[in-house]
Amino acid sequence: MITQLFRIALRTPTRNRQPSESDQDKAVTHNDTANDLRRAGQLHEAEQHYRIALQYWADCGEIHANLADTLDTLGRFDEAAAAYRKAIEFNPELHEARFNLALLLLADGRYAEAWPLYEARGPLFQEHGTLPFPKWAGEPLNGKSVLLMPEQGYGDTIQFVRYAPLLKALGATQLTVACKPELGALLRTVEGIDSVVTDPRELRVHDYWESLMSLPRLFGTTIQSIPARIPYLGVYAQRMEQWKARLPEGKLRVGLVWKGNPGHNNDAARSLPHFAELAPLLSIDGVSFVSLQTGDAELEVAASGLREHVVCLGKDIRDFADTAAIIAQLNLVIAVDTAIVHLTGALGVACWLMLPKTGVDWRWRRAGAQSPWYPKDMYLFRQGPAGWPELIASIRSALDEIVQARG
Repeated sequence: MITQLFRIALRTPTRNRQPSESDQDKAVTHNDTANDLRRAGQLHEAEQHYRIALQYWADCGEIHANLADTLDTLGRFDEAAAAYRKAIEFNPELHEARFNLALLLLADGRYAEAWPLYEARGPLFQEHGTLPFPKWAGEPLNGKSVLLMPEQGYGDTIQFVRYAPLLKALGATQLTVACKPELGALLRTVEGIDSVVTDPRELRVHDYWESLMSLPRLFGTTIQSIPARIPYLGVYAQRMEQWKARLPEGKLRVGLVWKGNPGHNNDAARSLPHFAELAPLLSIDGVSFVSLQTGDAELEVAASGLREHVVCLGKDIRDFADTAAIIAQLNLVIAVDTAIVHLTGALGVACWLMLPKTGVDWRWRRAGAQSPWYPKDMYLFRQGPAGWPELIASIRSALDEIVQARG
């Protein structure tokens, strides 16, 4: 599941409030026109029609939320936050507005305000269904068992599994994590985790359960108190040995990831159009490049005519524990915003993150080159007006400096 699923959701107001039927009709007409304009990318025009709609129906939460979405996309974040608050005031059950306001506040580093609103994920996405034992609400954990449930994508699980040792420190005697099979072996290396379940049929009753992504709220996490003891993931020595022979020797080893999950709602912005975009990096002397890209995207290396510059490992990677064993033997990973970034950061390996021009995820904030979630050796490259080519040129310059410094 993705964190910005509802950012472009187009809502139509329900007709259950006080304005006259005529005024409601006018409001709905302008709301629908604005929705069409948003679909066409005409955001300023859409804003004007939403504001006209609100003149006819001032307490319609759905229209306020549509306006807020538009202002958010336009980068007018304070105005967007105010509009989301209006939407929630007039319709407290408008979970999309709560969720999107949470994303705005998180991106601004206002975690204490954001985490309670971020719980709107539950009714929106309904990932966990109903479990036959209670959700943890901060009760004492001495002698208790806790099941941690995954949510959204692989990267989210990797980011928030860092809270496992904190739960053990509260006295939990049995800490179980449920996850997809691709993460199973990797998560077994995390301190505090007693068991990992990759088959839902093997889940057992615990004293409590909780979503990994709700733990920051329960621990009162702020920017200053993020648990950032790096590394918090381990690597299997046997797997490192298996991959060692496949890796180049004698040069700076740099891993590459240029595409994310194509099902992500912002993938068109966050993934590079093609591997060939990275061609300016490949001519740097003293660097050996390793593809960590899995799936069909790795075929782009051969299609670009640049195969001799890259060691392609993706088709043989079985799971994230394999990827971790490779990354642990690299000097640097350069990647778009995917789970590999979280894996690299959690391992304490240097990572240069190539961020999209639009739809930057809340955890990377809106400005700055560092991340409080991965304070060790994580550097954020942000796009300027010229987009990917300018960003990749900046990376080439920085990589050149490192090679020259190594002699």
